[in-house]
Amino acid sequence: TGCLEEYRDAINALNVFPVPDGDTGTNMLLTLKAVVQAANDIPGSAISNVANAAAHGALLGARGNSGVIFSQFLRGIARTFEGHADADAGLLAAAFTEGGIATYRAVINPVEGTMLTVIHRTAEAMQSASSSPDIDITCVLEAVLDAAQDAVAQTPSQLPVLKAAGVVDAGGQGYSLMLD
Repeated sequence: TGCLEEYRDAINALNVFPVPDGDTGTNMLLTLKAVVQAANDIPGSAISNVANAAAHGALLGARGNSGVIFSQFLRGIARTFEGHADADAGLLAAAFTEGGIATYRAVINPVEGTMLTVIHRTAEAMQSASSSPDIDITCVLEAVLDAAQDAVAQTPSQLPVLKAAGVVDAGGQGYSLMLD
């Protein structure tokens, strides 16, 4: 949560879509704190248990559009990890893909150039990076972070309101910082 906490005000300042209410950073931070608390409160370390607890914490602690979207992302991840004690790069890629699908399903009118797009691009990058045999999961995560940062940088070209305001998408930036 430290990185997101450090940049909360900067993310709030980016917040122009869907409404310029300046609270995306705060909402994402509060949601993430609920995720961390829930994940830390469960015994054991099986990936399915941790993911289910995190998804449940996100659902209960979700704040604002970005928090709800992130909670659905974690819900998709938890579904993929169900029954697994640990994860390799391939399972993690499948989880990110399912998480991305869940976010689009959760939004009535998905808009490109938002957090949804950034999540989708990271899932694509993870699928691509994890397809190499014997890939180190650290390398996969680095590729995903690069993809997230690139996707955030492209949001103003996808969403005119962002371009007009001269900002990137606040939710996408917050998600990128969470990955970082």
